[in-house]
Amino acid sequence: MFWYNAEIEQLQSKPVNAKGQKSRLLFYGSSSLRLWPDAPNDFPDFEIINQAFGGSTSAACCWFFKRLIPRYQPDLLVFYAGDNDLGEGRHPEEVFICFNYLMSLIDRYCGNIPVAFISVKPSIVRQDLINSIKFTNSIIRREIEVCHPNCTFVNIFDSMMEANNQEILFEEDGLHLSINGYTLWKKLLKEQFLNKFLD
Repeated sequence: MFWYNAEIEQLQSKPVNAKGQKSRLLFYGSSSLRLWPDAPNDFPDFEIINQAFGGSTSAACCWFFKRLIPRYQPDLLVFYAGDNDLGEGRHPEEVFICFNYLMSLIDRYCGNIPVAFISVKPSIVRQDLINSIKFTNSIIRREIEVCHPNCTFVNIFDSMMEANNQEILFEEDGLHLSINGYTLWKKLLKEQFLNKFLD
């Protein structure tokens, strides 16, 4: 995990401000969250803390969790990872195991807070992994339904697959989200998760 150290140290050095009146919404996971262009304006009802880091896998998120998350005392947590695990040749079952371990870490260090797991996205450059992505999403979704009542499975996969022009949801690299992609994610994250916490 040493190749993450520079970015992890930078994230660790961020100040922890006193909580305000807004609920604290923490983003954790890979670059799909790290690169969210204007999350505070997209989710103005929440105080946004972004602790995602580039290239992260589910395993890396578990490994660095205690260094990056508990001190912020989040009220809600949004998690996205698994994409890079599969891209590096890991199996869906490995992503599943890491997801469950991360949920245990959240419960231990943050309490029974609401969590959103954003489904693994169907990246254009990873179309050869589409069956693995579908299987990963299906086993994690089932696990959430059976074992994690505080967690919501946010299904972005279907909407991205059904888009009339899937390419406009991605940057030219076919991996990272474009503004259009983030607009769709914002809509789905609000509809499936965040709106239930607003008056």
